[in-house]
Amino acid sequence: MDYRITSYDDYRKKYDESVNNPEGFWADVASSFFWRKKWDSVLEWDFIKPEVKWFVNGKLNITENCLDRHLEGNGDKPAIIWEPNSKDEANRVISYRELHRDVCKFAAVLRSNGVKKGDRVCIYMGMVPELAIAMLACARIGAIHSIIFGGFSARSISDRLIDAGAAYMITCDGAFRGGKTIPLKDTVDDALANSPGVEKVIVFQRTHNPVSMIKGRDVWWHEEMTKVDEAELLPAEEMDAEDPLFILYTSGSTGKPKGVVHTTGGYMVYATYSFVNVFQVKQDDVHFCTADIGWITGHSYIVYGVLCAGCTSVMFEGIPTYPDAGRFWEIADRYKVNVFYTAPTAIRSLMAYGSQPIEGKNLDSLRVLGTVGEPINEEAWHWYDEHVGKKRCPIVDTWWQTETGGIMISNLAGITPAKPGFATLPLPGIQPVLMDEQGNVLEGNEVSGNLCIRFPWPSIIRTTYGDHERCRLNYFAAYEGMYFTGDGCYRDKDGMYRITGRVDDVLNVSGHRIGTAEVENAINMHTGVLESAVVGVPHDLKGQGIYAYVIMDVMPDDDAHTAADILQTVTRIIGPIARPDKVQFVKGLPKTRSGKIMRRILRKIAEGETRQLGDTSTLLDPDIVTLIAAGKK
Repeated sequence: MDYRITSYDDYRKKYDESVNNPEGFWADVASSFFWRKKWDSVLEWDFIKPEVKWFVNGKLNITENCLDRHLEGNGDKPAIIWEPNSKDEANRVISYRELHRDVCKFAAVLRSNGVKKGDRVCIYMGMVPELAIAMLACARIGAIHSIIFGGFSARSISDRLIDAGAAYMITCDGAFRGGKTIPLKDTVDDALANSPGVEKVIVFQRTHNPVSMIKGRDVWWHEEMTKVDEAELLPAEEMDAEDPLFILYTSGSTGKPKGVVHTTGGYMVYATYSFVNVFQVKQDDVHFCTADIGWITGHSYIVYGVLCAGCTSVMFEGIPTYPDAGRFWEIADRYKVNVFYTAPTAIRSLMAYGSQPIEGKNLDSLRVLGTVGEPINEEAWHWYDEHVGKKRCPIVDTWWQTETGGIMISNLAGITPAKPGFATLPLPGIQPVLMDEQGNVLEGNEVSGNLCIRFPWPSIIRTTYGDHERCRLNYFAAYEGMYFTGDGCYRDKDGMYRITGRVDDVLNVSGHRIGTAEVENAINMHTGVLESAVVGVPHDLKGQGIYAYVIMDVMPDDDAHTAADILQTVTRIIGPIARPDKVQFVKGLPKTRSGKIMRRILRKIAEGETRQLGDTSTLLDPDIVTLIAAGKK
């Protein structure tokens, strides 16, 4: 960890170095990792094509950096501490040596079931250690993992399986989450009815509920592991720095999810570098990230970044309020957690229970707090600071995306200044730019614009799987020579950055990006729906909620019943995270003469502003706005 930033002056010095000599800067950082062969050149890039290559012709395997290199000095140190959903079940503490053994064994299972380097393996599991073992085993043999969040529907799984061309699936019989048992294998079976390309399904036994096992296709994890001869385990596959490591699907402004591709070398370097510096971790730290591994946060800051740094990662199966709202704090006390990283949505939900669930909890081990997924509002920031951090723990408000692979803008804990509501300053290597709608760079401070990045960093998205043109159009076409984040941003008088929200048709619900088109497509599949439009509205817990305007072929007699049916359809097609919070039935939508829906007007009505709606004279039918506003309840 000799690349750890140690002071504000050191940050300024290293930031300047990373801008003035980026290749030298990142070569120094990358030299701290184990490479089978060093790179021929550090960086080749072109944002017009776009094409980015880091550590060109370098050879490595990321799991050797996550596991093997720690065995000699820290083999018996806990790598993963797993806390189950139920307090009545025993936890699991898995050392680096044990994790290495299990990853190597499961890598052999994958090979014996036909998985080869370059094959895509989809993983749909609960938050059990075997999820981390599965993804690391894929990386061990050079297979490309694509993890699907356990809350997605069969239709969403099928879409991802087909897009990735995956022939292999890893799942559980089910999962425990709060008071619920979630039938994961049943959902996978439904998905596979529409995904004939899957040849093999490996099933981990978690709930022990009966499931359908198809002869020749489905095998049990535990049975396959007993067949492995540990004496014959093969070494890790040698990978090129630019070989794909994983595909992770994220919502865009169109209905079809995008398969974000991250490659091996650059992702490893940046995920670890950002983890060490943002959280100012020490070698013996216990890090508790409450995210699901199905999201990028779990990839980078539960598994890859934490294990590469040689720290201990706490992995929690359950939810923050089960069986009571003190669960996070019990876990922090029991395992002497040093770094705690969660979403503002979780903080706001726990605020509703007051300070009582925290009373009696020590929390003295906590040194750093973090937030991820969306900007944290000031009220939640101060509650977090006072009640959890006892006003002695810096809070890092981290901004980044699935596409960036790691944290891009954030204060560094105890090193650079924090400001409630602000992500603050860019990490070394990150060069943010604010642009106006005409494509001009906005210089100076106290300006607002669209957030772009003008220079590549090691973990930048390389492509969208199977559709490079979509990658270009989504991220590199709006502003020539820039990566466009899709976020609006304000830079204050001190040069600090505050993210102001999406500027495209993407919602941020509880830190999860959901495309408006994706939700509308699901609503429109419901019987009797002619058209729909969804917008984001402020939500006390989720940050942003979903408000749906729906046109039916016949206006419903019972709005509540029809709305409930529509919500069920959305849950079935996408998953519960995309369910609208409010459905309003309307006779028409405000459209321009060219047919574009005026979401600005719909957003104002949804927020309760029914008078100052701006100029409606350009609409095809201005009267429709009056009708919609009158129908707002």
